[in-house]
Amino acid sequence: MQLAEITGNAVAYVEDLFRPTIRIGVTGLSRSGKTVFITALIHNLTEGGWLPFFEPVASARVESAFLTPPPPEVDLFDFGRYMRAFRAAPSEWPERTDTVSELRIALTYQPVAGIRSFLGPRTVYLDIVDYPGEWLLDLPLLELNFAAWSRQAIALADSEPRRQLAQTWLEFLSSVDPEAPHDNDLAMTGAQLFRDYLIACRSEAHALSTLPPGRFLEPGADAQKPMLNFMPLRLPDGASAPEGTLWSEMAKWYEAYKSELVAPFFRDHFTHLDHQVVLVDTLRAINAGPAAVEDLERSLSNILACFRQGSNNVLSRVFAPRIEKILFAATKADHLHSEGYDRLKAIMEAIVAKAMARAEHTGADVGVEAIAAVRATRQANVSDGGRSYDCIAGVPMPGETIDGRTYDGATEAVVYPGELPADPQVALTERQDIRFVRFRPPTTEENNADGETSTTLPHIRLDHALQFLLADRLR
Repeated sequence: MQLAEITGNAVAYVEDLFRPTIRIGVTGLSRSGKTVFITALIHNLTEGGWLPFFEPVASARVESAFLTPPPPEVDLFDFGRYMRAFRAAPSEWPERTDTVSELRIALTYQPVAGIRSFLGPRTVYLDIVDYPGEWLLDLPLLELNFAAWSRQAIALADSEPRRQLAQTWLEFLSSVDPEAPHDNDLAMTGAQLFRDYLIACRSEAHALSTLPPGRFLEPGADAQKPMLNFMPLRLPDGASAPEGTLWSEMAKWYEAYKSELVAPFFRDHFTHLDHQVVLVDTLRAINAGPAAVEDLERSLSNILACFRQGSNNVLSRVFAPRIEKILFAATKADHLHSEGYDRLKAIMEAIVAKAMARAEHTGADVGVEAIAAVRATRQANVSDGGRSYDCIAGVPMPGETIDGRTYDGATEAVVYPGELPADPQVALTERQDIRFVRFRPPTTEENNADGETSTTLPHIRLDHALQFLLADRLR
């Protein structure tokens, strides 16, 4: 660790003594609903949402929670714009964010533990740090040189189910001599074919998750950076790159990618987090089959290996800050009937257990939950031929087709989504048939699960997530 980083950590520690702050990183693998989660979290905290399982709110110990300006050097998460969209009877979900942004909440509560309970209300600041999950999957690259990464990336591309998706790029790669003089057109063509292969892996049909380099998929403001034009190469064993060759130039771009994009993200944002939320579209992987679930396990083990995990003390906060809590949240629980929530959570727990074992996880408090940060459906029951079916009802997105009928974005539909297996291991090894329908977002005037009209966005188990993340820090 460099002196500047140690100094920055020390300053942050002293500031935290006078202005207690919890920095919560929120990231999500592809299409997991990160923007919706952050918007719903902020909205429910600041608007007094329906949070019966978040003890500080349920016991009325939270006196106020409101937005306050974050540090001036950070990009602002545009909460106001996303909430205006929900209040306008939306037909579309908020667009995804593709860069790092932050938002700060000042939360005042009445302590109940120790001497603090006699000192009156206390204010803690919650810094919500939003960043793309694809960038998180880049952090293992910091430990790999170009040759090691090339071997790893090509071995992955040459295995099923990726081989067919990577066929065009692999055929191109077989004609490339890494020791030939550098050809810029050839390099650009290869990088684009490699990028196309990664994009195909992320498609709904395959739902693969281990897809670094992350900025090939989510470049953010770096889309035009020249170091985004490299690809892995088949390299001879034990050799070094001759100067001026395709090999040497690809290695330079790879190292530039790490030093100019990955390392600054790790230094400036990632290492200063206290808690971390990783959102996962687990149902999408389950529906795509065992290969997608196995790839999700690989991604989560890579993620866990990146975290500096464990409880903090004075020395660790200055010299090696650690993430104390990690929440893996399986999103889109509203695609299931309530009978499926616990089964989805059990499947997520099984996936994380394998990932933790592979990553040699130690230290941090890891939690798992099944949630829908914004609930777009309600429960329904349909009888047919003497049999009862647990269904969900909601308004499909405009253009969504169900049983041959195309919906207009205003008409409700009742859907039987299917059932997850009671044994989570079955979902890890066998393809499941869960029916996915893209439902229109609710408005803030729609009902919560208890049937009472609320002016806050309905959700599923968002309060459980908050209880895990914050309750012990609000004692």
